[in-house]
Amino acid sequence: MRVVSLLLLAALAACTPGAPSAGSTGAAAATTTIDVSLTSSVVTATAYGSAGGFSPQVTTVPVGTTIRFTNVDSFAHTATSISGATFPASSPFSASALQLFGNTLSGGFTSGAIAAGASSQTLLADAPGTYLYGCFFHYGAPMRGAIVVH
Repeated sequence: MRVVSLLLLAALAACTPGAPSAGSTGAAAATTTIDVSLTSSVVTATAYGSAGGFSPQVTTVPVGTTIRFTNVDSFAHTATSISGATFPASSPFSASALQLFGNTLSGGFTSGAIAAGASSQTLLADAPGTYLYGCFFHYGAPMRGAIVVH
C-alpha cells in the first residue's frame, strides 16, 4: 500500500503546473562574468584572430550558463556580437551597437554602452557554438573576445 501511495504522489507532482520536471534539481544556472577593460588588457592571438579588452578573451561554458559583462574600466564599452568564424579586419558595427539588444547568445546581442562600473544584461548560452563579440568604441584596439558553448 505504501508503494502505491508513493507512486500516486509522484504522479500528482508531475502534473502540477510549475512543479520542477523529473530529474530537475531546481538549481539556477551558473553565471559567468567577463571583465571588460581596455586599460588592463593584453592582446592575445586566438583561433579567431587577435583578441583583447575582455577577460578572459576566450570563455568556455556549458549550455545553460548565463553570461554577464562587467565594465571594470573608467570609460564606456560595448559587448556586441559578430557573425562569422573569425574577427573581421575592420569594425563590423553600426550605431545600433549602442542600443541594448538580445538575451541569448545564438540570437545575437549587444550590451549597449556599458558605463564604468556597470554590468550588461544577462545572456543565456542557449546553444552550442562559438560566439564572437567586440566593442563598438575600441574594436581596432583590438577589443574582441569569444564565448565557446559546449
